[in-house]
Amino acid sequence: MTLQVSGAGTLVIVPTYNEAENVAAIVGRALAALPEGNVLIVDDGSPDGTGDIADAMATADPRIHVLHRSGKQGLGAAYIAGFGWGLERSYDVLVEMDADGSHPPEKLPVMLAAANDTSGPEVGLVIGSRWTKGGEVVNWPKRREALSRGANTYAGIALGISVKDATAGFRVYRSEVLRDMDLTGVDSKGYCFQIDLTLRTLDAGYRIVEVPITFRDREFGESKMNGSIVTEAMSKVTLWGFQRRARQVGRLFRRTPAA
Repeated sequence: MTLQVSGAGTLVIVPTYNEAENVAAIVGRALAALPEGNVLIVDDGSPDGTGDIADAMATADPRIHVLHRSGKQGLGAAYIAGFGWGLERSYDVLVEMDADGSHPPEKLPVMLAAANDTSGPEVGLVIGSRWTKGGEVVNWPKRREALSRGANTYAGIALGISVKDATAGFRVYRSEVLRDMDLTGVDSKGYCFQIDLTLRTLDAGYRIVEVPITFRDREFGESKMNGSIVTEAMSKVTLWGFQRRARQVGRLFRRTPAA
């Protein structure tokens, strides 16, 4: 029987690095949207005091937890650590959400409801999508918008998938999906991590649902996007695309009877 997803048993994972101006507001909004949920702040040794702010919040509210890591180790590694923390404590649902306020936590109840959809194959992942019908971005530089749209179009073509926003970082995962994955084999460090887990979810036989969101550019702090992140994503997507096509051709030849 499919687990019914609700606010209870939900862990919202918020990676932080120099987000002192944003972390309190986004965590407050997340808990307002899911009063029965919990939040885990995964801080990579922020020199701006984000970790101290997180600790003070955790002391004041038992729904808030903090995982301190030594130094900036990348978005993917932060989420892997957060997933491990949540799975060890038997949360039913694990949520990815940025600390900068770009993702609207008010959409979480809708995303959790989408995870309960039984109209098709079991839903394993719900994406808060900028590029599905009804999604939009606000106050984002045109260059960043073009880069994101282009990256998702390329990923869809190269990998042969229909997900509109495979690079999105606002996600709801069922715990069993993550337990089925070999998370120790995930070495994607930047936003390529999101594409990696999208593929792993699909390859495990789960359905992905995209819920349209309004994505707003951050008001405070600096974006973590840089050239190395883009290069990693492009090179890995290209490699994965070749590997997937090779496997498809191999399966085709194995099914073709000898003359």
